[in-house]
Amino acid sequence: MIGETVTILRRAETGRDAHGNPIWGETEIPVPRCAVWPTGSTEQIQGQDQTSENLTVWMPYGTEVRETDRCRVRGLVYDVQGVPSSWASPFTGTRAGVEVRLTRVRG
Repeated sequence: MIGETVTILRRAETGRDAHGNPIWGETEIPVPRCAVWPTGSTEQIQGQDQTSENLTVWMPYGTEVRETDRCRVRGLVYDVQGVPSSWASPFTGTRAGVEVRLTRVRG
């Protein structure tokens, strides 16, 4: 199979506790046939020791990704940054996919 599988981690209410408060968990949605590539990293060293790693993922057209989702890529968990974009050509109707930008911050 071409591409790799990325798992969308979507926060969802899984029930209620004894006091009626929501219990939250994550639903895992595997998405096969994704293209993944690094898009840079940064390092903060003034007053803190922090790094951030950025990826761009192309998912099949029509995949629902929310800005509140997280994604597991190659065993690491990243936050979705901004609103994912669906790309389709207005000239040919070709559907390129959904572009998702991801960031993982450490430190």
